[in-house]
Amino acid sequence: MTDATNEKAPLYHWGTGRRKAAVARVRLKPNGSGQMVFNDGRSLEDYFQREQDRLLLLAPVHLTGTRSKFDFFVKVHGGGLTGQAGAVRLGISRALTDIDRAQYYPALKEAGFLTRDSRRVERKKPGQAGARRSFQYSKR
Repeated sequence: MTDATNEKAPLYHWGTGRRKAAVARVRLKPNGSGQMVFNDGRSLEDYFQREQDRLLLLAPVHLTGTRSKFDFFVKVHGGGLTGQAGAVRLGISRALTDIDRAQYYPALKEAGFLTRDSRRVERKKPGQAGARRSFQYSKR
């Protein structure tokens, strides 16, 4: 005997986000208490210690007002902390869109949270000190 409502409603909603070299897999559990767990057990304040990174990744949650409606489970690796925060933001936005596209998509799209930031580090060029910087000029 199966319950039709339990069959239709998935247990989790997934979203994948990428930014530079960082990849985040975000899993949202409906009817949660708003807890956020990063990489198997670390809290938001423990993993992202800079306030600007926390504000960056929580922006879609604050915009939609869904912090207390879901539990957030995030696995993120690669890149630096700011890139990881951007990847988590995109993953959360995609997972929220997966839950209810009609309700969350317009606001998230308008704010630019569903667009992947495709900027990467430019490669170093031969004969130069960096990607754009030349070696110091000497007239000798």
